[in-house]
Amino acid sequence: MKRTVITHSEAETRALAEELGRNAARGSVFALTGELGAGKTIVAKGVARGMGITDEITSPTFTLMEIYEATVPLYHFDLYRINREEELDQLFFEEYWEGDGVSVIEWADRATGRLPDGCVNITIGYIDETGRSITIEYPGD
Repeated sequence: MKRTVITHSEAETRALAEELGRNAARGSVFALTGELGAGKTIVAKGVARGMGITDEITSPTFTLMEIYEATVPLYHFDLYRINREEELDQLFFEEYWEGDGVSVIEWADRATGRLPDGCVNITIGYIDETGRSITIEYPGD
């Protein structure tokens, strides 16, 4: 199933992502793509809030991954600084993606060949300064 939602503000984008977080199960993987500043981290914040995580969620651009402990842990990845897929060989992120937590991967297109088959692909596009077109593609489409 694929659906596209238009949001008109950061709050609407976060609310949509909160719904995803509320419905996330152990092992869920959200693969986020979109231009710089499109709202990938806003989606990560919404998923976390939907999972009941109240920690401050920031983009792990320099650390590449942050773990947020909860009933179901959240693994938040930012692959922006990955230049070649081979760089992932030494990071072993697949162990998290295939684990029992929920993974949110910003810049997921930098790890296309490594993502699990069952991931939810989310593409965020600009409409205007605050408007976004968010396409959510569920596994099996």
